[in-house]
Amino acid sequence: MAYDLEEQEKIDALKDWWDKNGTRVVIVAFLVAASVLGWRGYQWYEQHQATKAMGYYEALETAVVQNNGESSARLLAASEALRSDHAGSAYTSRGLLIAAQYFQDQGNLTAAEDQLKWVVANSSEPAMVSVARLRLSGFLLEQQQYQAALQQLQNPSAAYAGLYADRRGDIYYAQGDIAQARSEWQAAEQDLADVAYAQIVQLKLQALGKEE
Repeated sequence: MAYDLEEQEKIDALKDWWDKNGTRVVIVAFLVAASVLGWRGYQWYEQHQATKAMGYYEALETAVVQNNGESSARLLAASEALRSDHAGSAYTSRGLLIAAQYFQDQGNLTAAEDQLKWVVANSSEPAMVSVARLRLSGFLLEQQQYQAALQQLQNPSAAYAGLYADRRGDIYYAQGDIAQARSEWQAAEQDLADVAYAQIVQLKLQALGKEE
């Protein structure tokens, strides 16, 4: 097929440009395609991981509801899988808090504490950490590990300040430090003024009687 001079010049210019830039264009196109495929692959992987984590969480919930001879073993297996393979999942902290409550109800305080300590040390969700620390302080209080219990109640978030103060009051009262217990419960009563739980704190203060 014959081309006129102008068309031939355009073709030659295009060939020359391709000789200089063709490899770069191919590389860029490959990288763009790889990036798109990589992002889609990452999204699939994240969804796959979330689905697996949800499966372990549901297995854990089912074991709690069934509450039979195999429940403890299933809970431990699901808990271990969540911790080892899905540490960053939102299902993990919530699942471990459920497991901790189950083991507490069963009288297995060692297993319950283990779940809570993991949440405190590893969860990226402040609310989950706050709940775990509060509950862990209760375990330590029962074991008369008063200083360790108080350590769990340092620097609470505003949302948990009242509950933490209430628990610190419990700890000081258990140690016989009535003045400090009263101070903590008064702070808790103020922080929890709009919450029904404040009535329980008020009963504790009333039981102490008037300040001398």
